[in-house]
Amino acid sequence: MARYVLINSVRGVLTILAVSFIVFSLARLTGDPLDVLAPVDMSREDEQALREQWGLDKSLPEQYRSFIANALRGDFGPSFLYPTETAGGIIADRLPASIRLGMVATLLVVTIGIPLGILSAVKRGSPADRIAKGLALFGQSVPEFWLAIMLIWLIAVPWKFIPTSGIGSWSSYILPSFVIAIFGIAALLRLFRSAMLETLGSEYIKLARLKGVSEFWVIMKHALKPASIGPLTFFGGVAVRMLTGATVVEIVFSWPGVGFLAFEAANARDFPVVQALALFTATVIVVMNLLVDVTYAYLDPRVRLGQRSLA
Repeated sequence: MARYVLINSVRGVLTILAVSFIVFSLARLTGDPLDVLAPVDMSREDEQALREQWGLDKSLPEQYRSFIANALRGDFGPSFLYPTETAGGIIADRLPASIRLGMVATLLVVTIGIPLGILSAVKRGSPADRIAKGLALFGQSVPEFWLAIMLIWLIAVPWKFIPTSGIGSWSSYILPSFVIAIFGIAALLRLFRSAMLETLGSEYIKLARLKGVSEFWVIMKHALKPASIGPLTFFGGVAVRMLTGATVVEIVFSWPGVGFLAFEAANARDFPVVQALALFTATVIVVMNLLVDVTYAYLDPRVRLGQRSLA
């Protein structure tokens, strides 16, 4: 298991380095940040001084080397958009709002998607199964921005107690968390339904039923664990998306999280913030995938044994 974790960790570090290079290159293709942030009447001397202050007077290889060296120390430099704050400090300020929203959305995904998937498989062909499949189809096809706008129009505006934007009371989490969660609910529902149907038709499940094991324990003890292996991989990606901010949802609901910050930084060509956000997101994805891989290997030892034979 230690060898399996080490190999995947090295791959994760290489992935983060690749992401850093791609983001560094793409951010500079958007243009010069001085075109957006500098006053129109700025003199040439002041413009040059500002370039030196931000390190924009250096060549691109030098800028990338400085970026990597500073990132290893946890220093992403000052924000162009908010000069009095550092890029890391801004992300740290915005991150709790996204994490709280993501945790509520993740709770909705787990408490709704998994039970509905199990129920849909157990009650195959019933009205409950048809309703669940309809919800899954709706959740995976509806655009987030459209659903967010419709919910604001149909629910938040008529029902005054639900805010349309910003963070206030607990009610401000209702609409954005549901919009974020709807795709994960639909996907997890379909994956658990398919996995449970396959597992419930296996021979050892038939044997457990012949031994007189109650249907509840057949489902919860014998079928649920092997059926969870496939959906677990997908859930890791869903959890990352929820915990690192859903940009479209945060923009529509004016939610002050890292998703909305990414939108602001990209528009202002705030290189330090964009780069820091990209590295942060890549790191979260790598760590989450590593946890998923380890859990996957625990649930199915064939995974780590196959990795060992390949290594």
